[in-house]
Amino acid sequence: MGVMKALVVYGSKLGGTEGLAEMIGQALTELQWQVTVRSAAVKQHDLGEYDAVVIGGALYAGRWHKDARRFVRREREALRLSPVWLFSSGPLGESAESAVSIGPVAQVVRLMADIGARGHATFGGRLSPDVTGFPARAMAKKMSGDWRDDEQVRSWAKEITAELC
Repeated sequence: MGVMKALVVYGSKLGGTEGLAEMIGQALTELQWQVTVRSAAVKQHDLGEYDAVVIGGALYAGRWHKDARRFVRREREALRLSPVWLFSSGPLGESAESAVSIGPVAQVVRLMADIGARGHATFGGRLSPDVTGFPARAMAKKMSGDWRDDEQVRSWAKEITAELC
């Protein structure tokens, strides 16, 4: 088998999930994948050229980012024909330390069933102390920080690779 190609797509509001998508792309690249990382808001071209598709969304109040949801719905038919994994980012503070054991929210469970996704992971999020917007700013006073765990990301990338190789 030649070089494996992966598309990593994300829906990100404040940049934390975008950064997580870049971390996943980097972890897959280190495992010899050819990786494209793109915003879910950008129209995609032939998903069939990828050996795997990874889609991530930031979680806000138990809802997956709208760009990620729209991407899954828009590309539903192509995604059903591809190996797909989903990820969520968002837990902060102590809840982020056990994020990897947090299952997908109901909305993501439905999307996974719709496209036959192979798996899901939840990763800790990031909240900048200088974030704008009232709810995020109020939260940042108590919870600012970065809980994205590079080791968890690398481990998940290895699981995806092992399943396909």
